[in-house]
Order: sequence, then C-alpha cells, then structure tokens
Amino acid sequence: MIFTLVKCLIFLLGHIPLFLAGRAGAGLGRLFYLIDKRHREIVLKNLALAGYSEERARGLAQEVFMNLGLTLMEVMRTPWLSRRSLEKYVKCEGLEHLEKGLERGKGVIILTAHLGNWELLATWFAIMGYKMDVVVRDMDSPLAARLMEWMRTRHGHAMVLKKRSMRRLLKTLSANGIAGILLDQNVARVEGVFVDFFGTPACTNKGPAMLAAVSGAAVIPAFIHRENKRHIITIGPEIEVVRTGDKKSDALENTASFTAAIEKAVRRNPGEWFWVHRRWKTRPLE
Repeated sequence: MIFTLVKCLIFLLGHIPLFLAGRAGAGLGRLFYLIDKRHREIVLKNLALAGYSEERARGLAQEVFMNLGLTLMEVMRTPWLSRRSLEKYVKCEGLEHLEKGLERGKGVIILTAHLGNWELLATWFAIMGYKMDVVVRDMDSPLAARLMEWMRTRHGHAMVLKKRSMRRLLKTLSANGIAGILLDQNVARVEGVFVDFFGTPACTNKGPAMLAAVSGAAVIPAFIHRENKRHIITIGPEIEVVRTGDKKSDALENTASFTAAIEKAVRRNPGEWFWVHRRWKTRPLE
C-alpha cells in the first residue's frame, strides 16, 4: 500500500513542468544546505581535504546541495522519459568510444561516479538501447530499495547487488554485454586498495580492476554534468588495463588509473560531485 502511494507521489512530481521542477529542486537544495549541519560539515571537510580554500569550499558546498536537490526532482521524471524527451535536454559526446569497445566482443565496463545526475546517465544508456547490469549497494530501507529498483529497471537495466556481483558480471561481459560501475565511494580495508584521490589515499574497491583483468573487457569512462539547462554526457576513450599476471600489483595500478579518471571528471565540475559521502573514512594502517 505504501509502495503504491509513493509511486503515485512520484508520478505527480515527475509530471511537473521541467522549469518548475528545476526551481523546486534548487530551492530544496538551498534549504538543506542551511538546515543540514551534519552533511554540510562533511562536505566542507572533504573539500578542505581535497585542497580547496575555505571561501571556494563554501561556494562549492552550496552547489553540491543544489545539484542534489535538482537531481532528486529530476529522478522523479525518469520512469516516464522517452528517447524523444531525452534528446531535448541531454547531449552525448564520444559515443564512438563505447561502440569501439563493444566491437572487441569482450564486453564493456562503464566506469562512472556520483557526478551530476548519475541516475539520468544510466537512464540515457538504457533508453538509447545500451542495457546494462548496474552494480548497486544494499539499501537500509526495503521500501527505498524497492522504489529505486523499480525506477532503475523500468527502461531495461538489471540491478546486481555488489556483494554477489562478480560471477554475474563475468557472464554478462562474456556475452559482450555492458556492466555499469560507480567507483567513487569508500570501502572497508578488506575490499579495497589505497590509491591517490585529490592527493590523499582513498580506500577504493579493487573488484572492478580484477573484473577487467579477468574478463578482458574494455573499460570506458562516462560522466554526466550540467551545462546551463542541459545535461552533457561525456564518454571517454578506453582506459588501458594492465595485465602482467601479478594480480595484486595489477589491481592496485588499474584501480589507481580508474580513480584518476574519476578525479579528472570531478575536478572539471566539483560542485556536482557527491561530497556528502565520507570518501576518506577508511584510513591506511600506520
């Protein structure tokens, strides 16, 4: 019953005219910047750790909250988007890199991050015919998990839980399929390796690097950012994957290169990254 009621609310919010939804989202973001002290302080601390001055960090923090507010309102629209509606305000650059990766026949790993409206990025791929397995984390709320799965799979993607993903993704890639992985969040020490991110060691999931090495899949970076009232998707050239046979060394080197690609994208649009996440929470052993 609650699930149905929330779906009805999403339907109503998802059909508000786009310009009104944008104003509402921006206003919501500004409001939470003012009242959500805990997450505001996390953002400011992260930005300082990344080397931004106090003045610049405060300006970026406001942008971060506004982006999240806008993204929230835009996500309500995704279940009802069509190719025609997407083409009005989403532009893609570099699609040839994805096509080239698929030509090899060993599958493609789309490497991305919580940047811009990352949910819209996934929706764009699905609507344009590039269905993929998207790796997700378990959510604390069963209702939220059910709602997000409904919205994310409506256009054809499949959700794969992170803790049970390796075998499924290897099968998908062996069939020249696509796997979507967000590699910009902190993980426990046992799951990751420490690589440089904005000049500070960040514990990063080594699974995608291992998956790429074993499968032979092409690793293609893809990010989305806002430009005026439009969204621009940038698909980059394939990231070279090192395969020397030394699994430990290769996982470290490849994870570092994947993370470097993410940092480069974040630096281009720092106000649109998910700085509310404690990216440097896990620390190296002394």
